[in-house]
Amino acid sequence: MTGQTGYSHIQEAAQYIREQITIQPEVGLILGSGLGILGDHLEDAVSIPYHDIPHFPVSTVEGHAGELMVGTLNGRPAALMRGRFHMYEGYEAALTAFPVRVMNAIGIGSLLVTNAAGGVNTSFQPGDLMLISDHLNLTGKSPLAGPNDNRLGVRFPDMSEAYSKRLRAAAKEVAASLGISVQEGVYASLLGPNYETPAEIRMLRTLGADAVGMSTVVEVIAARHSGMEVLGISCISNMAAGILDQPLSHDEVMETTDRVKTQFLSLVKGVIPYL
Repeated sequence: MTGQTGYSHIQEAAQYIREQITIQPEVGLILGSGLGILGDHLEDAVSIPYHDIPHFPVSTVEGHAGELMVGTLNGRPAALMRGRFHMYEGYEAALTAFPVRVMNAIGIGSLLVTNAAGGVNTSFQPGDLMLISDHLNLTGKSPLAGPNDNRLGVRFPDMSEAYSKRLRAAAKEVAASLGISVQEGVYASLLGPNYETPAEIRMLRTLGADAVGMSTVVEVIAARHSGMEVLGISCISNMAAGILDQPLSHDEVMETTDRVKTQFLSLVKGVIPYL
């Protein structure tokens, strides 16, 4: 881990954030396309634009607000990223995962990652919420490539439980208590930014993917390398290429996430006490 993402850069960014806040966040959240609405429910929030944080990249995608918010969510001190960074924006994997490193450096031990994803499993429907049970990293990139800094984690981290079984079980209980139906499955991450071809979707289904997107996985790898416990939730915003006889668009992603925001908010708020 070198360049702009090394240990000293992480500490500088963490120190800047600590100087802006008055509480110690315990939980970190990364919100995907159209899901930043959760930030409006943060109490006593302090908002820090990404461009003010040393060494932070800047989010360039519609639906990603580009700010770190620190406040209280359902009684828990939390740091919330409204918008994330993607390798298709030109960022290296280590820089894409840099905010996760910084969250860990300010004392956060649990991470909730959310995303908008295409449904590969044909039993899914747009608007479904899927608990991520595992992932396929098909980007060809890892945030751990290069020299390892043992202060951040071991050289060869175990990924046999990238997504916490405990937190998935808690999320299922919360969903059932709220009357929210949730799916569970494997999330495949590709580089993007183009959507996949129908042939690629057939390949992904053969490999065992239930949903596909362009984010999340490098963040989770860095989080597990750091010893953080992770829960992942995908909003199935559209069916992937070739399943329905229609083209794919980012507008559809935004429309679907807006439609399910009430269920999404309820589920995330309900699971926060377990993180």
